[in-house]
Amino acid sequence: MRLSLAILYFLLRLAGLLPLRLLHGLGALLGHVMWWSGGKVRHHTEVNLALVHTQYDAQERQRTARRTLLETGKSITEIARIWGAGPEKALALVREVHGEALFREALASQRGLIVAAPHLGCWELLNFWLCSRTDLAIVYRPPRHVALEPLLLKARGALKPEQVRAEGAGVRTLYKRLQAGGVVGILPDQQPKQGDGEFAPFFGVPALTMVLVSRLAQRTGATVLFAFAERLPQGRGFRLHFRAAPAGIASEDLHTAVTALNRGVEDCVNLAFEQYQWHYKRFQFRPDPDSPNPYWRG
Repeated sequence: MRLSLAILYFLLRLAGLLPLRLLHGLGALLGHVMWWSGGKVRHHTEVNLALVHTQYDAQERQRTARRTLLETGKSITEIARIWGAGPEKALALVREVHGEALFREALASQRGLIVAAPHLGCWELLNFWLCSRTDLAIVYRPPRHVALEPLLLKARGALKPEQVRAEGAGVRTLYKRLQAGGVVGILPDQQPKQGDGEFAPFFGVPALTMVLVSRLAQRTGATVLFAFAERLPQGRGFRLHFRAAPAGIASEDLHTAVTALNRGVEDCVNLAFEQYQWHYKRFQFRPDPDSPNPYWRG
């Protein structure tokens, strides 16, 4: 690791000494700054909510957007506690686990397990929790700034998951692990490259959706569970949720399969709506390539 990254990691560990409640307070302050600055994060959040929250008027969407940015800020600052304090202290923040029986049953079946973890709540804590209970392979996309990759690998690798790049060789690794009854973690709402996915409704709006989860389930017979770590109020910790995948997620018809995948993400998001990564440009690609980009500000 470069010296600059080593210093950054040291500062992360130092910040990890702060209590979660204080970090979440700082995160909420950051969220207020993002709201009042009127930058891209606020704009993308407002665009997404205007697309998916059509049943609410503009004022209600504004209130939801503002609360969402507070949660976005918390998601940034809490990383210091999750990565910086180490897995043992991070796992002590888990207060409840809903649906754990589903997870245990899937492990016991030895058919392979795909944990689909949306960009919701604190997915880095979920990674630690899974690693503390089973051998795990996690799929990741290299960061835009390639120099940051060693830092991410070190921070996420404290409990020794197999970290697999989302590319050809990595996908073959996932098939082998699942066929051997292993466990794989995937972010199911990661937008694929144009031409690599299928369009399916997400909160009623067509979204380019990955096919990897469904293809893995089809070809290996692995169980698919959705999971996320819900952020509790006032820095009290986190509540983990495991949910069975909707029927059809392993369908041979890809449209049926990815529609079920998005429905599974929706079911999770509806439990903690404002903790979803609504600033992500989820609808950047449109079924009609001539349609305007909804995030374009002009």
